[in-house]
Amino acid sequence: MCLGLLFCVALLLWGAGSMDTEVTQSPSHLVKGKDQKAKMDCVPKKGHSYVYWYRKKLEEAFEFLVYLQNQDIVEDTAVFKQRFSAECPKNSPCSLEINSTEAADSALYFCASSQSTVRHVSSS
Repeated sequence: MCLGLLFCVALLLWGAGSMDTEVTQSPSHLVKGKDQKAKMDCVPKKGHSYVYWYRKKLEEAFEFLVYLQNQDIVEDTAVFKQRFSAECPKNSPCSLEINSTEAADSALYFCASSQSTVRHVSSS
């Protein structure tokens, strides 16, 4: 487990749980040590083919990470490319994975879905 607070990463997922009309994320939270993998799942709303991942760090703005259409990554960011991966296999939950966790990864992670593209504002 975690040896000290500085080496633990807490990952929280917004709206974790199940409702028929909404996106479902799981697990509701993860606690990982440094340099571990962390995987989060998202089931988009039925009929939606676009999936977006964002994160929200304490006292910071939302940060766009990646968006996928069906199984393909359409747009991502430099932060995403460093240590993240994402997939959206047909008939399976979509996922976001941190390949090697760091303390800076502590945040709320959000998944959203839509039937068509949604413009987002990139901070880069």
